[in-house]
Amino acid sequence: PRQEGGSPLGAPQPVPAAAAEPPRGTPARDEDFYFVKWISWKGERTPVVTQSENGPCPLLAIMNILLLQWKASRVKLPPQKEVITAEELMAHLGNCILATQPRDTSEGLQLNFQQNISDTMTVLPKLSTGLDVNVRFTGVSDFEYTPECIVFDLLNIPLYHGWLVDPQSPEQVQAVGKLSYNQLVEKIITCKQASDSSLVSEGLVAEQFLESTASQLTFHGLCELTARAREGELGVFFRNNHFSTMTKHKGHLYLLVTDQGFLQEEGVVWESLHSVDGDSCFCDTEFHLSHAPGKEGATAAPPDHRLQQRQVDQDYMVALSLQQGQDPHSVLSDLELARQLQHEEYQQHRPHPQPAPPQ
Repeated sequence: PRQEGGSPLGAPQPVPAAAAEPPRGTPARDEDFYFVKWISWKGERTPVVTQSENGPCPLLAIMNILLLQWKASRVKLPPQKEVITAEELMAHLGNCILATQPRDTSEGLQLNFQQNISDTMTVLPKLSTGLDVNVRFTGVSDFEYTPECIVFDLLNIPLYHGWLVDPQSPEQVQAVGKLSYNQLVEKIITCKQASDSSLVSEGLVAEQFLESTASQLTFHGLCELTARAREGELGVFFRNNHFSTMTKHKGHLYLLVTDQGFLQEEGVVWESLHSVDGDSCFCDTEFHLSHAPGKEGATAAPPDHRLQQRQVDQDYMVALSLQQGQDPHSVLSDLELARQLQHEEYQQHRPHPQPAPPQ
């Protein structure tokens, strides 16, 4: 599941601080424990923390980056670790934040660091419930600055989104401007009540933009995201109130698969992000195409990695190149055709073909 809470538009909703702490005397909840999936990452057996349907995705997205960055962050779990608690995750995160203390001992920097640490410790409990993140539609790194953002700044973790206005739509650019999501919602309400017809019209254009991009990822946003993210970089991608660990490999974007349902699927580690409509494919730890899990999914090896990788690369080229100036519906139809061809080609090369279903 990709959406957690929010309004029909998936608006970021502030979470009351009181919700971060369970009532005293209550037993530990199931969601206070998270299963650990071990993968091979850059030659090292590396843990990934998975989540149930409503897990604390901001905390897990950040912690999984630190776990994948074990060379730099030095965050490691015992090799036999299969379950981890929220308290343990918070302790690791707190240690990483404290380790960011500047080497410069000047009084100004130290005071600034102490203030940042104080602000961060106030925000930390929210990581396990939800963050109040308010996007701006002008750039993939543009957010209204809130205290929650300091966690990403201190850990030097980039925070991205892909909900951008297309510059080729001047009416929408004019209506949305540099406003944040919350500001735009307020503007729409104000414009609807205005007596000036031009303001009413501008409000309708802004409202139509929100409705038509309710998935919170636009073609322009995806292109900008692909261009902006650095090769090999690990960052957090925000969409529909969900925070995902994201990386860029050979020019393509991938999201870390943390769904607990894939705990035993070693070949499912990354999910491609190359389409605004949710169309994607699973890849293994080396970004080779992985077939969908099924009855034989966990045991049957992919027939030819090179063949499949070439096909998925072709899909990306179709998706990314056609996004430049073409009708979105034609992009989707071409991409769907490429995915169908890929599926048919894989079926032809399966090591244990199944009898065809009755026609």
